[in-house]
Amino acid sequence: MGLMDIKSRITNACQEAGRSPSDVELIAVSKVQPIDRVEAVLDQGHKLFGENRVQEAAEKWPDLKTRFEGVHVHLIGPLQSNKARQAMELFDAIHSVDRPKLATSLARLAQELGHCPDLFIQIKTGEEPQKAGVRPAEADAFITEARGLDLPVKGLMCIPPAEETPSLHFSLLRKIAERNGLSGLSMGMSADFEQAIAFGATHIRVGSAIFGDRVKPAE
Repeated sequence: MGLMDIKSRITNACQEAGRSPSDVELIAVSKVQPIDRVEAVLDQGHKLFGENRVQEAAEKWPDLKTRFEGVHVHLIGPLQSNKARQAMELFDAIHSVDRPKLATSLARLAQELGHCPDLFIQIKTGEEPQKAGVRPAEADAFITEARGLDLPVKGLMCIPPAEETPSLHFSLLRKIAERNGLSGLSMGMSADFEQAIAFGATHIRVGSAIFGDRVKPAE
C-alpha cells in the first residue's frame, strides 16, 4: 500500500458513489512517523497532513512548511484548552472541537489574533463514555452555540466505535450536518474510508496505509 494506491481507491470509491474525487480531501496522518517517511510523501506532491498532538506538530511542521510550499496541516486529535493558542498558530483546521470551554477559548483567541483555522465539531456518534465529542442529542445546540461565537464551523467529525458498523455512524453524522447546513464531513480511516465516501465524506484520514506502521517514540 502507499499514497498512490490510496488515491486510486479514493477515485474508485468516488466513481461508485457518483461523486467527483476532487470533493474528497485525503488527510495523510503523519503522527508518530519518522521524518524521512513524511518527506517521502511530500516529495510525491501531497500537501495535506494530519497530526494528533500539538507538541509533535510544533516540532515537525514549521521547518517542513518552509521547505515544501502549499502544505496544510490539520489537528485531528484532542485539544486541551491550554494548547489552543499554539494550535491556532500551527494548524489550518481543527477537527476536534468537542466542548463549550474549548469553543469559548477559540473564539477569544480568534478575536485576539484576528484569524481562526477552519473548525470541525467532533460528534460522539457511539456515545462511548470514555471518548471525547458532543453527544448527538446535544449537537444542534452546540453547533448553534459555536456559530454564535462567530467561529468558522465548516463541518463535523466522528470516529465510529471499532466494534460497530461504521456506515451507521457515517449516516448519523451526515444527517446532523445536513439539518445544520454544514457541508464538511470528516469521517473514514484506513479500514472504512470507502464506506465513508459513499456517505458523503469530504475529509478522510489515512495513516499507516500511506506511511507504513507507526514507529513508537523512544521512552
